[in-house]
Amino acid sequence: MRCLGKEIMMADKKADLAGPGIGNYEELEKILPREYGSLLDRKDTQKAIFAAKNYIEENLCKELNLMMVQVPLIVDIESGVNDMLDRDGSRTPVQFHISNDYNKHPIDAQVVQAATKWKRVALKQFGMKVGEGICTDMHAVRKDYFLDHDHSAYVDQWDWEKVITADQRNLNYLKDTVRKIWKVLKGAEIHVQKLFPQLKTDKYPNLPDELKFLHAEEILDMFPDLPRKQRENAILQKYPAVFIIGVGWVLKDGYPHEMRAADYDDWVTETKSEDGRPMHGLNGDILVWNPVTKRRHELTSMGIRVNAETLKKQLEITGQLDFLKLPYHRGIISNELPLSIGGGIGQSRTYMLLLRKAHLGEVSVTVWPKILKEIGAKKNIQVLE
Repeated sequence: MRCLGKEIMMADKKADLAGPGIGNYEELEKILPREYGSLLDRKDTQKAIFAAKNYIEENLCKELNLMMVQVPLIVDIESGVNDMLDRDGSRTPVQFHISNDYNKHPIDAQVVQAATKWKRVALKQFGMKVGEGICTDMHAVRKDYFLDHDHSAYVDQWDWEKVITADQRNLNYLKDTVRKIWKVLKGAEIHVQKLFPQLKTDKYPNLPDELKFLHAEEILDMFPDLPRKQRENAILQKYPAVFIIGVGWVLKDGYPHEMRAADYDDWVTETKSEDGRPMHGLNGDILVWNPVTKRRHELTSMGIRVNAETLKKQLEITGQLDFLKLPYHRGIISNELPLSIGGGIGQSRTYMLLLRKAHLGEVSVTVWPKILKEIGAKKNIQVLE
């Protein structure tokens, strides 16, 4: 029985790597809040969305020294700049053929899943110097998501990227950048509550002034038997806002905290915990406790990007050395592309949290399955259509 229990636990951990989301609608129906009521009507919700959007874009650019730039919705397949999200090939982009000039000069294109790799190329394209960066109002399609209350096929992010030096490729610089982003998000919460005082309520506590930094390896030590999402829920009971460091490195239970592509974030570099223990990774995720849904809520994924050495290491670990033939990857190996730090902050995820919403569909317009709309309607959750 003990052996069987261990097998079930490991199967749960493996299943938890399959991608984001709850996993089935029976479980989702149990998780969505009962007796829910939106604090804002639809009209005020739209006003609050754009108040938060304008505040975050302006202040994110100020804190990180970024400028807003245009960003692609579609990219050429041959460029290799689309984001594969995971390293197991489970989430693939929407792809289509453009029969330009009667197929004499066609293009095979993909809808972006994120602008992660494109941004690093764009730093060079826009002539950004050390300490300068870009921010985008990025829109994408992720067709392989399980659609639940906080995952949709339509994705909107503030995708940003900044040029750094080799000396800044360290944990302290990463943490300093995270703190600046947290300052902006906390400020946005205060800003929208001044405009819409009904959002400030004892029922839904505000974000803490500071977040807690923890390595994925430390969290596993605290909750060795729990799958990843359950570990996150558990740690957020103690610290309502955390930055989990080292997402992608395989932990001692044989699994990474979460799958992470091998060709943008650096999750292989050796680091140390605050008490001096050996750790890995120069990347991570900001997660908070959502008082409306009463579970984990991811706001951003970010990190110091791979250099030539760590790109090769990570592609070797994932068995993807053939990627080194692509233009983007050759640009890193040859040092033509600048060293950088960057990330993506979920826009609708942030609005959902700040405006005390139970569902992404209350702050963004996209497609949802009939079953999810029916479940939401039973709980007084009305999605936009």
